[in-house]
Amino acid sequence: MSQFDLTGKVAIITGSSKGIGKASAFELAEHGAKVVISSRKQDACDTVAAEINARYGMGTAIAVAANISDKAGLQNLVDETRRAFGQVDVLVCNAASNPYYGPQEGIADDQFRKILDNNIVSNHWLISMVAPEMRARRSGSIIIISSIGGLRGSPVIGAYCISKAADMQLARNLAVEFGPDNVRVNCIAPGLIKTDFARALWEDEKLAERRNATTPLRRIGNPEEIAGGVVFLASSASTFMTGQTIVIDGGVTI
Repeated sequence: MSQFDLTGKVAIITGSSKGIGKASAFELAEHGAKVVISSRKQDACDTVAAEINARYGMGTAIAVAANISDKAGLQNLVDETRRAFGQVDVLVCNAASNPYYGPQEGIADDQFRKILDNNIVSNHWLISMVAPEMRARRSGSIIIISSIGGLRGSPVIGAYCISKAADMQLARNLAVEFGPDNVRVNCIAPGLIKTDFARALWEDEKLAERRNATTPLRRIGNPEEIAGGVVFLASSASTFMTGQTIVIDGGVTI
């Protein structure tokens, strides 16, 4: 059996109607997992779930809409997953918000709070909802999609960077707490990826040219290139890894 085989595993992926989340859901299903598609809009989730079921067989995916700012909605996501598949083996905290671009001094209080609530607190909520059953089974993998912004400063997306650095520390703290129960918590820190979420960055031709010129691989990434890291962290290939951040950025941070 391949170390990357996920047959019998159940994965929740937030923000999975597009971008990195969608690519990760497809790749997890490709390796045998049952997947739960979740984002704010039910119709968008339904579309992706239907695509996955058409490719991998009916019953591979279900769609449960949830807004990450709504704690009750997240609990419903977990409850519906258990109702459909019995348990949660893998959690991918991918959904995030960034409503502000500009210097930190210009950010409004409500924008700052939204970034912190959606990018940190919501992850804490969701992890708290699934971790007890993982710890009781002594098996589980929690994956937070962070960002290389959490490793560097920025004059444009500073609050977002702060939240992503906090996600890395959240993973470290929880890895210490959950490790004795064989539950792993790790992060992935993508560089600039061609997603709708990062459109404001990669659609700017001058900015994109500068980024490509300073990236060893001379291009921005694609969502599928992050999804492989998600499969690695979800699978038995990474069972001796916890509390870590995998940087997938084309070499930008070196």
